[in-house]
Amino acid sequence: MNNHRNMQKITQIVLYVALVIVAIIVVAPFVWMVSISFDRLANIQVPFPPTFIPDPFSLFNYELVFENGRIFSAYLNSAFVTFCSVFLQISAALLGGYAFSKGQFKGKKLLFIIVLATMMIPIEARLIPLYTMFNSAGLLNTFWPVIVPSILYGFGVFLAKQFFDQVPDSLREAAQIDGASEFRTFFQVYAPLAGPITATLIILSFMGNWNEFVWPLVVLNSERLHTIPLFLASFSLENGTSLAGMTMALATMSVLPIIIVFVFLQRYIIQSIALSGLKE
Repeated sequence: MNNHRNMQKITQIVLYVALVIVAIIVVAPFVWMVSISFDRLANIQVPFPPTFIPDPFSLFNYELVFENGRIFSAYLNSAFVTFCSVFLQISAALLGGYAFSKGQFKGKKLLFIIVLATMMIPIEARLIPLYTMFNSAGLLNTFWPVIVPSILYGFGVFLAKQFFDQVPDSLREAAQIDGASEFRTFFQVYAPLAGPITATLIILSFMGNWNEFVWPLVVLNSERLHTIPLFLASFSLENGTSLAGMTMALATMSVLPIIIVFVFLQRYIIQSIALSGLKE
């Protein structure tokens, strides 16, 4: 018995050590990025080997970033596109998940398989058809091509369906007995219970849309419409490593909203996974 407990302790220690090593490997590049952003001399030469405490510590790079008004425009563009895309994605995912979970209609399984199949199609395979469609509609170089395709969110529909599968059907039956329509049943009965899964979908959707690069690069040609990833890419392309400190300051500013959203909503992820039936 003692040997078994000792073996368990050793296994846990090895596991924790391995997790700490992996965490350091994952976090170290981000810490180095932040360190370089506070290093004024990094604009002349990137410190190597990497130093994680800048010497001297300076806000010079951030002052340069904010002196350039383009970052404010890029932030506003990213915020607008991300907010609209997240709203459409979450709304469509919750409604679709509810329909596939509680609805009774012909071809439900086939339609659900088709929705899941969209997760297997990479954006590169959809670039030409989407570009042709929006070009024919005269919507290129506007935010519409970036926002509209985000409505189809296969993973979100799948996750929402898994969640609603765990909610008793008796709630829907009771609402129908009281004369509630299907939409009223969803919005007044099921939607208030979907807080954890909604928070998880918001995090995943926000990260995906805020960091979207390839598709906006294709359809947004004007600099005034550039989002944060496009602005960062254009700045890096123009300056290369000659202004590494300023580039890293821009990169740090670009991930800051994602960190803020994650910090506020991350506690819902584990809860939603447990409630959605994905837990082992």
